[in-house]
Amino acid sequence: MLADTAMTESPSSTVAAASDSVLAGYRASIDNIDAALIHILAERFRITKAVGAYKAQNRLPASDPGREDRQIARLRALAGEAQLDPEFSEKFLRFIIQEVIRHHEQARGEKD
Repeated sequence: MLADTAMTESPSSTVAAASDSVLAGYRASIDNIDAALIHILAERFRITKAVGAYKAQNRLPASDPGREDRQIARLRALAGEAQLDPEFSEKFLRFIIQEVIRHHEQARGEKD
């Protein structure tokens, strides 16, 4: 239904929405949260890079499926408590885990 509404909006209603102070406030909050997410992800990857170096130095496997499963279960539960779709949170976390494993494999010289 939203797509239908967007298609029927006139250019003047789009301009009105852009100048709406309530909408602008929401968007500013979203922009701040997006910036925080980027900084949090950057910090997470700095730490996982150190983990990858440690694993490579100690000849540990790049991935730890048991740890990954526990993290996914823990974060699905947290997502439910936070009223965030657990399926979405799992997809998001799996994407991050795959990227971390790729970095760990690179640290070991396994993949480019």
